Amino acid sequence: MTILAWIITSGILMSCIALVGAVTLLMTQSALDKILLPLVAFAAGSLIGGAVLHMLPAAVTATNNDFSLYLWLLAGFMCFFALEQFLNWHHSHSSDPKSVDRQPLTYMILIADALHNFIGGMSVAASFLISVPLGITAWLAAAAHEVPQELGDFGVLVHGGWDSRKALLFNFLSAWTFLLGGLIAYLAADHIEVVFLVPFAAGNFIYIAAADLIPEIKKSNEVKRNLIHFLAFSLGIGLLLAVRWLAE
Repeated sequence: MTILAWIITSGILMSCIALVGAVTLLMTQSALDKILLPLVAFAAGSLIGGAVLHMLPAAVTATNNDFSLYLWLLAGFMCFFALEQFLNWHHSHSSDPKSVDRQPLTYMILIADALHNFIGGMSVAASFLISVPLGITAWLAAAAHEVPQELGDFGVLVHGGWDSRKALLFNFLSAWTFLLGGLIAYLAADHIEVVFLVPFAAGNFIYIAAADLIPEIKKSNEVKRNLIHFLAFSLGIGLLLAVRWLAE
Protein backbone atom coordinates (compact mmCIF):
# COMPACT_ATOMS: atom_id res chain seq x y z
CA MET A 1 0.00 0.00 0.00
CA THR A 2 1.11 3.54 -0.69
CA ILE A 3 1.37 6.13 2.11
CA LEU A 4 -1.73 7.87 0.77
CA ALA A 5 -3.65 4.59 0.87
CA TRP A 6 -2.60 4.05 4.49
CA ILE A 7 -3.75 7.56 5.39
CA ILE A 8 -7.11 7.15 3.65
CA THR A 9 -7.69 3.70 5.18
CA SER A 10 -6.81 4.92 8.67
CA GLY A 11 -9.19 7.86 8.24
CA ILE A 12 -12.08 5.67 7.13
CA LEU A 13 -11.53 3.20 9.96
CA MET A 14 -11.30 5.98 12.54
CA SER A 15 -14.53 7.49 11.25
CA CYS A 16 -16.27 4.13 11.58
CA ILE A 17 -15.35 4.02 15.27
CA ALA A 18 -17.92 6.79 15.76
CA LEU A 19 -20.59 4.15 15.17
CA VAL A 20 -19.57 2.37 18.38
CA GLY A 21 -21.87 4.76 20.21
CA ALA A 22 -24.82 2.65 19.04
CA VAL A 23 -23.64 -0.04 21.48
CA THR A 24 -24.95 2.11 24.33
CA LEU A 25 -28.50 1.48 23.11
CA LEU A 26 -28.05 -2.24 23.78
CA MET A 27 -26.62 -1.85 27.28
CA THR A 28 -28.04 -0.94 30.65
CA GLN A 29 -26.65 2.14 32.39
CA SER A 30 -24.98 0.01 35.07
CA ALA A 31 -23.29 -2.23 32.49
CA LEU A 32 -22.04 0.79 30.56
CA ASP A 33 -20.67 2.39 33.73
CA LYS A 34 -18.72 -0.78 34.50
CA ILE A 35 -16.82 -0.83 31.20
CA LEU A 36 -16.48 2.87 30.42
CA LEU A 37 -13.89 3.91 33.01
CA PRO A 38 -11.65 0.86 32.45
CA LEU A 39 -11.73 1.79 28.75
CA VAL A 40 -10.79 5.36 29.66
CA ALA A 41 -7.88 4.06 31.76
CA PHE A 42 -6.73 1.81 28.90
CA ALA A 43 -6.94 4.77 26.51
CA ALA A 44 -4.83 6.93 28.84
CA GLY A 45 -2.13 4.27 28.96
CA SER A 46 -2.23 3.82 25.20
CA LEU A 47 -1.89 7.55 24.53
CA ILE A 48 1.05 7.97 26.90
CA GLY A 49 2.65 4.78 25.59
CA GLY A 50 2.24 5.93 22.00
CA ALA A 51 3.68 9.38 22.74
CA VAL A 52 6.64 8.33 24.90
CA LEU A 53 7.59 4.95 23.42
CA HIS A 54 7.00 5.64 19.73
CA MET A 55 6.33 9.18 18.61
CA LEU A 56 9.00 11.06 20.55
CA PRO A 57 11.80 8.57 19.75
CA ALA A 58 10.82 8.68 16.08
CA ALA A 59 10.83 12.48 16.08
CA VAL A 60 14.23 12.55 17.80
CA THR A 61 15.65 10.24 15.13
CA ALA A 62 14.04 12.08 12.21
CA THR A 63 15.25 15.52 13.36
CA ASN A 64 18.62 14.47 14.84
CA ASN A 65 17.30 15.57 18.23
CA ASP A 66 16.67 19.12 17.04
CA PHE A 67 15.69 21.32 20.01
CA SER A 68 12.68 22.66 18.12
CA LEU A 69 10.93 19.28 18.40
CA TYR A 70 10.56 19.90 22.15
CA LEU A 71 9.00 23.27 21.39
CA TRP A 72 6.51 21.47 19.13
CA LEU A 73 5.84 19.00 21.96
CA LEU A 74 5.00 21.91 24.27
CA ALA A 75 2.93 23.54 21.52
CA GLY A 76 0.86 20.37 21.15
CA PHE A 77 0.26 20.24 24.90
CA MET A 78 -0.59 23.94 25.13
CA CYS A 79 -2.85 23.85 22.06
CA PHE A 80 -5.26 21.39 23.66
CA PHE A 81 -5.02 23.22 26.99
CA ALA A 82 -6.00 26.46 25.24
CA LEU A 83 -8.91 24.78 23.47
CA GLU A 84 -10.29 23.60 26.80
CA GLN A 85 -9.58 26.90 28.58
CA PHE A 86 -11.07 29.28 26.06
CA LEU A 87 -13.62 27.20 24.16
CA ASN A 88 -14.92 25.37 27.24
CA TRP A 89 -14.05 22.13 25.43
CA HIS A 90 -13.80 19.16 27.74
CA HIS A 91 -14.76 15.70 26.56
CA SER A 92 -17.17 13.93 28.83
CA HIS A 93 -16.53 10.25 29.42
CA SER A 94 -19.87 9.73 31.07
CA SER A 95 -23.20 8.71 29.61
CA ASP A 96 -25.10 9.92 32.68
CA PRO A 97 -27.48 12.74 31.72
CA LYS A 98 -27.16 14.25 35.21
CA SER A 99 -23.45 14.82 34.72
CA VAL A 100 -23.79 17.28 31.82
CA ASP A 101 -25.79 20.34 30.81
CA ARG A 102 -28.07 19.36 27.96
CA GLN A 103 -27.96 22.47 25.74
CA PRO A 104 -25.96 23.79 23.99
CA LEU A 105 -23.45 21.11 24.98
CA THR A 106 -24.69 18.76 22.26
CA TYR A 107 -23.48 21.16 19.56
CA MET A 108 -20.26 21.93 21.44
CA ILE A 109 -19.55 18.20 21.56
CA LEU A 110 -19.86 17.89 17.78
CA ILE A 111 -17.75 20.99 17.07
CA ALA A 112 -15.07 19.87 19.51
CA ASP A 113 -15.08 16.35 18.06
CA ALA A 114 -14.71 17.67 14.52
CA LEU A 115 -11.75 19.86 15.48
CA HIS A 116 -10.21 17.13 17.62
CA ASN A 117 -10.49 14.60 14.79
CA PHE A 118 -9.07 17.07 12.26
CA ILE A 119 -5.94 17.62 14.38
CA GLY A 120 -5.72 13.89 15.04
CA GLY A 121 -5.91 13.12 11.34
CA MET A 122 -3.05 15.51 10.57
CA SER A 123 -0.96 14.01 13.36
CA VAL A 124 -1.50 10.39 12.32
CA ALA A 125 -0.83 11.26 8.67
CA ALA A 126 2.45 12.91 9.70
CA SER A 127 3.37 9.71 11.51
CA PHE A 128 2.66 7.65 8.38
CA LEU A 129 4.87 10.02 6.38
CA ILE A 130 7.78 9.16 8.67
CA SER A 131 7.12 5.41 8.63
CA VAL A 132 4.18 3.04 8.27
CA PRO A 133 4.82 1.29 11.63
CA LEU A 134 4.82 4.66 13.41
CA GLY A 135 1.60 5.62 11.65
CA ILE A 136 -0.08 2.38 12.70
CA THR A 137 1.06 2.90 16.28
CA ALA A 138 -0.22 6.48 16.37
CA TRP A 139 -3.53 5.29 14.92
CA LEU A 140 -3.88 2.53 17.51
CA ALA A 141 -3.25 4.96 20.37
CA ALA A 142 -5.75 7.45 18.96
CA ALA A 143 -8.33 4.71 18.34
CA ALA A 144 -8.01 3.47 21.94
CA HIS A 145 -9.01 6.94 23.10
CA GLU A 146 -11.73 7.29 20.50
CA VAL A 147 -13.81 4.31 21.71
CA PRO A 148 -14.66 5.54 25.24
CA GLN A 149 -14.92 9.10 23.93
CA GLU A 150 -17.53 8.14 21.33
CA LEU A 151 -19.47 6.08 23.87
CA GLY A 152 -19.61 9.06 26.20
CA ASP A 153 -20.36 11.62 23.49
CA PHE A 154 -23.17 9.54 22.00
CA GLY A 155 -24.73 9.28 25.44
CA VAL A 156 -24.52 13.06 25.87
CA LEU A 157 -26.21 13.67 22.51
CA VAL A 158 -29.05 11.22 23.21
CA HIS A 159 -29.64 12.53 26.72
CA GLY A 160 -29.47 16.05 25.31
CA GLY A 161 -32.70 15.38 23.45
CA TRP A 162 -31.47 13.98 20.14
CA ASP A 163 -32.99 10.79 18.82
CA SER A 164 -30.51 7.94 18.47
CA ARG A 165 -30.40 7.99 14.65
CA LYS A 166 -29.67 11.71 14.49
CA ALA A 167 -27.02 11.43 17.21
CA LEU A 168 -25.34 8.52 15.44
CA LEU A 169 -25.40 10.26 12.05
CA PHE A 170 -23.97 13.58 13.22
CA ASN A 171 -21.37 11.87 15.42
CA PHE A 172 -20.34 9.83 12.38
CA LEU A 173 -20.16 12.90 10.12
CA SER A 174 -18.02 14.85 12.60
CA ALA A 175 -15.55 11.96 12.62
CA TRP A 176 -14.81 12.39 8.91
CA THR A 177 -12.71 15.46 9.66
CA PHE A 178 -10.04 12.95 10.72
CA LEU A 179 -9.66 11.92 7.08
CA LEU A 180 -9.77 15.56 5.97
CA GLY A 181 -6.93 16.44 8.34
CA GLY A 182 -4.93 13.46 7.11
CA LEU A 183 -5.32 14.43 3.46
CA ILE A 184 -4.35 18.06 4.14
CA ALA A 185 -1.20 16.93 5.98
CA TYR A 186 -0.32 14.64 3.08
CA LEU A 187 -0.82 17.38 0.48
CA ALA A 188 1.13 19.90 2.56
CA ALA A 189 4.07 17.54 3.11
CA ASP A 190 6.07 19.10 0.27
CA HIS A 191 5.63 22.60 1.65
CA ILE A 192 6.02 22.24 5.43
CA GLU A 193 8.13 20.20 7.83
CA VAL A 194 5.50 17.57 8.55
CA VAL A 195 7.88 15.71 10.85
CA PHE A 196 7.28 18.34 13.53
CA LEU A 197 3.60 17.40 13.63
CA VAL A 198 4.69 14.16 15.31
CA PRO A 199 5.98 15.77 18.55
CA PHE A 200 2.99 18.15 18.30
CA ALA A 201 0.72 15.08 18.28
CA ALA A 202 2.69 13.58 21.16
CA GLY A 203 1.96 16.72 23.16
CA ASN A 204 -1.73 16.33 22.28
CA PHE A 205 -1.69 12.71 23.42
CA ILE A 206 0.05 13.49 26.71
CA TYR A 207 -2.36 16.34 27.47
CA ILE A 208 -5.47 14.29 26.74
CA ALA A 209 -4.20 11.43 28.90
CA ALA A 210 -2.98 13.57 31.80
CA ALA A 211 -5.61 16.31 31.89
CA ASP A 212 -8.76 14.61 30.58
CA LEU A 213 -8.57 10.87 31.08
CA ILE A 214 -6.54 10.24 34.25
CA PRO A 215 -8.62 12.69 36.35
CA GLU A 216 -11.74 10.74 35.31
CA ILE A 217 -10.37 7.48 36.72
CA LYS A 218 -9.12 9.06 39.96
CA LYS A 219 -12.59 9.97 41.19
CA SER A 220 -13.30 6.57 42.72
CA ASN A 221 -12.33 5.77 46.32
CA GLU A 222 -12.95 2.04 45.95
CA VAL A 223 -9.76 -0.02 46.11
CA LYS A 224 -11.12 -2.67 43.73
CA ARG A 225 -12.10 -0.15 41.07
CA ASN A 226 -8.84 1.74 41.41
CA LEU A 227 -6.92 -1.51 40.96
CA ILE A 228 -8.92 -2.34 37.82
CA HIS A 229 -8.27 1.14 36.44
CA PHE A 230 -4.54 0.90 37.17
CA LEU A 231 -4.32 -2.50 35.50
CA ALA A 232 -6.21 -1.20 32.46
CA PHE A 233 -3.87 1.80 32.31
CA SER A 234 -0.84 -0.49 32.57
CA LEU A 235 -2.30 -2.72 29.86
CA GLY A 236 -2.52 0.28 27.53
CA ILE A 237 1.16 1.09 28.08
CA GLY A 238 2.09 -2.59 27.85
CA LEU A 239 0.32 -2.96 24.51
CA LEU A 240 2.29 -0.07 22.99
CA LEU A 241 5.51 -1.43 24.49
CA ALA A 242 4.80 -4.82 22.91
CA VAL A 243 4.17 -3.12 19.56
CA ARG A 244 7.58 -1.45 19.82
CA TRP A 245 9.31 -4.74 20.60
CA LEU A 246 7.57 -6.43 17.67
CA ALA A 247 8.52 -3.57 15.35
CA GLU A 248 12.18 -4.02 16.25
